[in-house]
Amino acid sequence: MRSIRARLFFILLLTTGLMWLSATLWIFFSTRAEVEQVLDARLMEAAKMVSSLVVNQEIDPDRPAQTKAKIPVLDRPHYDRQLSCQIWSLDGTLIGKSESAPETTLSAHATGLSETVINGETWRVYAVENAELGVRVLVGDNLRIRDRLVNDVVKGLLVPALLIIPLLASLIWLSVGRGLAPLRKLAGDLTARDASDLHPIAETATPSEISPVLRALNGLFGRVAGARQREQNFIAFAAHELRTPLAGLKTQAQVALASSNAEIREKALGQIVAGVDRTGRLVRQLLDIASVEASETARGAVEVNPGDVLASLRNELLGHTRSAATVVIDPGLDQLQVRINADLLRLAARNLMENALHHSPAGGTVHCRLVRNDGTVTITIDDDGPGIPPEELPHVTERFFRGRFKAAVGSGLGLSIAELALEHAGAGLALQNRAEGGLSARIVLPNDLIA
Repeated sequence: MRSIRARLFFILLLTTGLMWLSATLWIFFSTRAEVEQVLDARLMEAAKMVSSLVVNQEIDPDRPAQTKAKIPVLDRPHYDRQLSCQIWSLDGTLIGKSESAPETTLSAHATGLSETVINGETWRVYAVENAELGVRVLVGDNLRIRDRLVNDVVKGLLVPALLIIPLLASLIWLSVGRGLAPLRKLAGDLTARDASDLHPIAETATPSEISPVLRALNGLFGRVAGARQREQNFIAFAAHELRTPLAGLKTQAQVALASSNAEIREKALGQIVAGVDRTGRLVRQLLDIASVEASETARGAVEVNPGDVLASLRNELLGHTRSAATVVIDPGLDQLQVRINADLLRLAARNLMENALHHSPAGGTVHCRLVRNDGTVTITIDDDGPGIPPEELPHVTERFFRGRFKAAVGSGLGLSIAELALEHAGAGLALQNRAEGGLSARIVLPNDLIA
């Protein structure tokens, strides 16, 4: 059943019916017990009353029973002749009986309550024995009439219930529909929205049951808006940054084609190679940013050895950057095990080491060290370059920010990528100028990431 309204309707109708049935059963059994107690008490009172009347009359046991005056009973339209009375002598002779009483004895008991089956019908009988007069008074109640009395009480409950159920079902159906009106309004508002409209839905005067849905939808709208904004930024950044290098490549290619001078042609081809390198690095960095930002969920963490990662990056970068600097890795990093996403750590370390190599002078050294502090473990990548002017430090992680000492192949994305990757990995980035010159880029790892 896919309809919430129909599901609620049947649940409410079923529970209401079960409650009504339970109440009817409870009333049936409780009424039956009460009726039996009341009618048993009436039997006792009637038997004692007849016994007291007999005391004041002369009893002739030898006179035939049919010549005796009949004992009158109070008639009722639906419960006529419910009580039956017999007067027997102690020697077993019927002295008198009421009109509804059978010819056979109602009970063989001398005194007290008992049940007897006569002609297929069960009787509830109370006996009173009068030893002085030598008689026994029996007053009986037909249980069939008792059951009819209880059944009439229950029928009085069920008949109105059967008549009310259609009305009750209609009221439940309308009430459920009324209760689901906020959902229909929400669906209508969402249907009327434009695809580009991602502003949050107002939660004013919203039922408490709908509020979690609205909060979830607003959270989804926020994530979709963020993803769309990142896509737009990526397209804008790519278009902005690729336009100039591509125009430069085309210009250098035209110079090489138009010039007959070998030196000019060789210089133009060198510029094309450098432009291709810079454009390729820019494209790779843009793709890295898009990949990291597109990850909405936490990436899987594994145990990683930072020393191995940095050694692998050193071999890779020294073969591509044509840098004259060297890279020295602290042996202590080989003894460290970090529980982190390997791809994010490698991405951040690659951009930091690449920046360090591009800014280091010929013959300079890039040092990768391990520093342990209270609560954190830090991997530092230090270079011998010019460092970053203090006024530019707050801005260097902004995208496409290129400071005073920018590298020729730089695009202003390396530090942004490193910071973003480390943030997604649960770590942090800190930048600080070294007292002896150069920049110290630090990967700060909380102790809970140390394996």
